[in-house]
Amino acid sequence: MTQSNLLSTPYDQFNIEVPEDHFPEDGMSARAAYALVVSDEWIDTNPMLNMSSFVTTFAEPEAVRLAERNMFKNYIDHDMYPQLFAMENRMVKWLHRLWNGPADAMPYGTATVGSSEACMLAGLAHKWNWRQRREREGKDATRPNMVTGGNVQIVWKKFLRYFDVEPRIVPLKPGQYCLTAEDLDKYVDENTIAVVAIAGQTFTGEDDDIQGIHDWLDDYEKRTGVSVPMHIDGASGGFVNPFLYPDYKWDFRLPRVLSINASGHKYGLTPPGLGWVVFRERKIFNEDLVFYVNYLGGEMPTATLNFSRNSFQLAVQYYQFLRLGFEGYRRIMQRTLDNAIALRQRLVDSGYFTIMNDTQRIPVVAVTLDKKIKNFNEFDVSNKVRERGWVISAYSMPPDAESVRSLRVVVRPHINHNVAMTLATDIINACKYLEQHGGTATPPELHDPHKTSPAKC
Repeated sequence: MTQSNLLSTPYDQFNIEVPEDHFPEDGMSARAAYALVVSDEWIDTNPMLNMSSFVTTFAEPEAVRLAERNMFKNYIDHDMYPQLFAMENRMVKWLHRLWNGPADAMPYGTATVGSSEACMLAGLAHKWNWRQRREREGKDATRPNMVTGGNVQIVWKKFLRYFDVEPRIVPLKPGQYCLTAEDLDKYVDENTIAVVAIAGQTFTGEDDDIQGIHDWLDDYEKRTGVSVPMHIDGASGGFVNPFLYPDYKWDFRLPRVLSINASGHKYGLTPPGLGWVVFRERKIFNEDLVFYVNYLGGEMPTATLNFSRNSFQLAVQYYQFLRLGFEGYRRIMQRTLDNAIALRQRLVDSGYFTIMNDTQRIPVVAVTLDKKIKNFNEFDVSNKVRERGWVISAYSMPPDAESVRSLRVVVRPHINHNVAMTLATDIINACKYLEQHGGTATPPELHDPHKTSPAKC
């Protein structure tokens, strides 16, 4: 009898040693393979308790079934799956409208592999447009730069390095963790391809001063004749701001905003792996970035960095838009924000914490320990609540605010009020224990701008 036949019960899995350095030589039954994979996952964090992450961790059974139906469809094969392509185009139009794109403009955009690909595509569009404009004017087009704040997510640093764009990163200050118009005159010049402003930043959840930056760029053009566009990184805020703050101008209502990205897998409520980039109008995405292929069937354009990819996130996003509509998203975001505010208040009332994000725009709670606390730090608190199963981020802020340490909780829609209060109690109890016994955690080395940020997105 072969080994595969012998492995017929879950108990038999414990007799198998999984190789570390070579491909398995013999197979096994499906049941045994399943049991081995599951047992390897036993000590992973429960994603429901991972409050360090913005990523969606809940879906209705109908959404799960749609994911299963579409998991073997190749997203890029529009000839074979034209209805998925039609769904994507429809959702691009919906997002263009949701983000107040001009009514007379032709919406253009695409689904991407998270906001990382979306940011890369937007950055490339702005680089190509800047370079061609400079070449038409007979000017040097070899030294592009991009301006953003020190609160920028790591993908933008990747874009700058991968695509040879000079980083112009405005440092933060203790107590000031967002990009503002202050000091832009030291960073913006005729070689600036775009200024990236964030709606819902990773570190504290706040928005950059989008209106102030826009107004400064208007004044800069009046003074110099140089027009600099804006890109809004709405990875976290793009699916919150429209539903909770309809009068807040952060989007295409500002004429300099030419592109916006958002993460469908964050507050867009889809499983991990879906982002969106939408342009103000079709001409913003440079035609030189579009390729046409016919080897999957009919000729089709492709303008994404990734080619083959799964389709299930796209189907689930379409389901969520239809299932919830504007009013459903509004209710969910409001309830989630209310739970974040309640959690924040409990932590501040405990006397242990000082709030970092004075403007509670998205459901993120960012706090730092009160200065009177000397015998433990934010890393100790993060480690202590891990004993209860929670994962919450502790990190040092980027330059020039490295002296500030933060404890951040991302409140997601699956966290109800009772769970939020349980988390608050566990954090406060951790502080009480550490106050009595002291902490042992050593903060990591000061934030290096060339290294990956410790904050999760």
